Amino acid sequence: MTRSVLRHRVPFYETDAMAIVHHANYVRYLELARIAWMDEHDRPYREYVAQGLHFSTTRVELDYLRAAAFDDVLEIATWLEWVRGASLAMAYDIRRGDDRIAAARTEHAMVDDAGRPRRIPAERRDNLVRLAAVDSPPPRAARAAR
Repeated sequence: MTRSVLRHRVPFYETDAMAIVHHANYVRYLELARIAWMDEHDRPYREYVAQGLHFSTTRVELDYLRAAAFDDVLEIATWLEWVRGASLAMAYDIRRGDDRIAAARTEHAMVDDAGRPRRIPAERRDNLVRLAAVDSPPPRAARAAR
């Protein structure tokens, strides 16, 4: 499994009235980390976009385990869980030092500029499969039981 780690220092504007990171920001952190993973291990996401292709988010699972606050340095570890013909799943572990802050998964479907499903180009898919934690995803029922 090929991982990337993105470091993010929490700015004040990402916190809420309780002085903790607002929950909606975690989805942004996942996107930042996913794009960094693509840049590092596959190809820059902007190259997919230049071809009229996008990985549309179809599912987000996010478990909040501890609060993060202003000026915390978070490390978002990211890896590719599985790849299919037109979709993939990424997993994330967000930490502040030794404290696990959150765990997450996202699923994505490849679409064109008009939002129509497209297969991941064969060369890219082959590369992604080599980088994935598993060869294929578990059946949907097994994922739902987690």
